[in-house]
Amino acid sequence: MQETTNSDRANELRQLIDKVSAQPNRAWTEERKRIGVLQSQLAAHEGAKAH
Repeated sequence: MQETTNSDRANELRQLIDKVSAQPNRAWTEERKRIGVLQSQLAAHEGAKAH
């Protein structure tokens, strides 16, 4: 199994945001939850780098 990197997370986040933005009339419930998780993970990583 390959380790997930922050670059992988950022790429997935960008893809999900693009997907949701392309059709904003849909609910995208699961995708929006995943966007929140990815944003939290990336923010935590950035916060850890700052210290």
